[in-house]
Amino acid sequence: MNPKNTLKLIAVCALLTGAAGVFSQQAHRPGQVHGSQNPPSSPANPYAGQQTREIKALSAAQAQDLLAGKGMEQAKAAELNGYPGPMHTLELAQQLELSAAQRLATEELLAKHKAEARALGAQLVQAERELDFAFSARQIDAAQLAAYTQRIGQLQAALRASHLQTHLQQTGFLTPQQVSRYAQLRGYGQSDPHSKHQP
Repeated sequence: MNPKNTLKLIAVCALLTGAAGVFSQQAHRPGQVHGSQNPPSSPANPYAGQQTREIKALSAAQAQDLLAGKGMEQAKAAELNGYPGPMHTLELAQQLELSAAQRLATEELLAKHKAEARALGAQLVQAERELDFAFSARQIDAAQLAAYTQRIGQLQAALRASHLQTHLQQTGFLTPQQVSRYAQLRGYGQSDPHSKHQP
């Protein structure tokens, strides 16, 4: 064979081998949809699939947690700074050696807080539903948007304040030693009960 033709054949084989490798990588890329540059699982489409939610801004789990009055990590500023919450205080009642009066006060506080959190959560879910409907129905303008978001912001603030206030009240029912013990039992380490608050 002519040396020039041999070189040409080698070059063509090299090009075909390279192209096959690239095609193989594209075909087997995890989550890649054939012919799609931005598949649903791609970081470029983090909201893909969420367009089917009843309320676009809330997952079903988030809505359920709000309606159930769950904490949703809204009291971390209190919990992680040495202010116990009533639910975990009751869970640790034996280790904390709660008195009958402390247990009763904690139970009443938790019941009151749960009722308030559920009511605020229900209002917040409804407010998000109304905002979602206004957008989906194309029935919204700048003034309405301001009203909707102001209402949602007020409810979010009230709900978080409720969670935090409950921790503040709960701490008032406990001795400094119990507050310190609570932190240990919850895995936060030793804390100085006199450093931030005096029950």
